[in-house]
Amino acid sequence: MPRSVTVGVFKALLLDMDGTLVNSDAVVERCWRRWAAREGLDPEAVLKVVHGRQGYATMAVLLPDRPMEQNHADNRAMLAEETADTDGVVPIAGAPAFMDAIVGLPHALVTSADEALARTRMTASGLRMPETRVTAERVGASKPDPEGFLKGAAELGFAPADCIAFEDSEAGITAARAAGMRVVGIGPRAAELSPDVHVEDLTRLRVEAVADGSIRLHVDAS
Repeated sequence: MPRSVTVGVFKALLLDMDGTLVNSDAVVERCWRRWAAREGLDPEAVLKVVHGRQGYATMAVLLPDRPMEQNHADNRAMLAEETADTDGVVPIAGAPAFMDAIVGLPHALVTSADEALARTRMTASGLRMPETRVTAERVGASKPDPEGFLKGAAELGFAPADCIAFEDSEAGITAARAAGMRVVGIGPRAAELSPDVHVEDLTRLRVEAVADGSIRLHVDAS
């Protein structure tokens, strides 16, 4: 058995999708650069705030005086664009094995994507879609609001403090913390956000089923 550090013992795992299980950055950048050009915004500035939020919430940050109805309309168009574009969508390293390892353990997908986009990206990445999932249609507020994580924990039947969240973005980590959860930060965006533990990808994460039904999470040495 490889040397490892034990992160803790939890009742359930709550998993973000983009940047955590799936690398969809190529699609996200293409779509948001087009939107930024149409709105006369600096695309580099736009790309600094898009990750983790639903599209309408990103637009509200970037264009605070814009009618929310227009943001929602643009968001619907953006979701359609992103769902139709899977070029460059690949699994985060270690994601296939990690998803296989947690079959039968309590876990849920908590994503700012809608159901169609989530299914498209998980399929394009060759990843199993969790049975329990909280997608954009199922919440009234986007991350960084904690609603999605709170709903995911409730649907699995556990208190938020007994769950651990896996996230890559500032909005997502803020949401998970607001829900009262510990956070595993995945990838470069999470590195500077002070998650409880940070890993570059999912290759070194290991789960261990405990006799009482809980989950012991380890980070194996590189």
